[in-house]
Amino acid sequence: MSEATVAGAEAVELTNASRWYGNVVAVNDITFRLDGGVTGLLGPNGAGKSTILHMVGGFLAPSSGSVTVGGSASWRHPEMYRRIGLVPEREAVYPFLTGREFAVANARLQGMAPAQAAEAAARAIGLVELEDAADRPIGTYSKGMRQRAKVAAALVHDPPILLLDEPFNGMDPRQRLHMMDLLHRMAAEGRTILFSSHILEEVERLAGRVLVIVSGRLAASGDFREIRRLMTDRPHTFTLRSSDDRALASALLAEPTIAGAALDGGLLTVRTNDFGAFSRAVTGIARRHQISLHELLPTDESLESVFSYLVRR
Repeated sequence: MSEATVAGAEAVELTNASRWYGNVVAVNDITFRLDGGVTGLLGPNGAGKSTILHMVGGFLAPSSGSVTVGGSASWRHPEMYRRIGLVPEREAVYPFLTGREFAVANARLQGMAPAQAAEAAARAIGLVELEDAADRPIGTYSKGMRQRAKVAAALVHDPPILLLDEPFNGMDPRQRLHMMDLLHRMAAEGRTILFSSHILEEVERLAGRVLVIVSGRLAASGDFREIRRLMTDRPHTFTLRSSDDRALASALLAEPTIAGAALDGGLLTVRTNDFGAFSRAVTGIARRHQISLHELLPTDESLESVFSYLVRR
């Protein structure tokens, strides 16, 4: 679902932004601008997604380039924390505090008076449906409940910008759907929401725009449908085992969707430019030639391989 850009939404902008640690480049020359709605940072673990979120949140300085929020640099700008809610991937919670105490503490850090902080905490806890466990120590929470406690803490000051790092980790399906619905509503109210994930389905359900990050680089950017097309319209490799691999290879090479086939060490490897057409046709081809299929496996369907293909394009 796409969120329309909301007039007056806080803009987040990276311009040729890089971040390195010694000889390790975590983020490499990334440029993008967000003006409201939900944007997903999609990429494998270690791609640089957390570094980008921490630069936007003002916790890391760019080594080169610029990172601005509402036109002001995010680094060394403490006032920025009034406008940003950050949900880190790490377990940034105190196990001895209750969920309510954790939310109140974050509200007090935003400068709220005790009564105002208690009211803000109650509202945020209600938004994430954590009322029943609000007065239990966080150390007794499940992973999904701790995630919701972190989201509540990020929402106590009603920030116009939300930064969420793998926010759905540990949540059950019902909790995920509720959280996605909440984020959609918040974006529709005018917030700018940037969240990271390595799970394609999460980004597809939530984000109107997708930024694909691979090895610190922006590999692709656009509407999810455009990114999905880039990911599927690419060469695919399958390995097969059958009762007659040589005859099956000959039969498959006659198909227009097959780009190549090779026998190596008793394993048949087939390359195709159309994943769906090949998957539908291979069983019929084997049947017509009276060949029994024993195994059919895609060998390059991990997110890492898909992202690597996008980088090489």
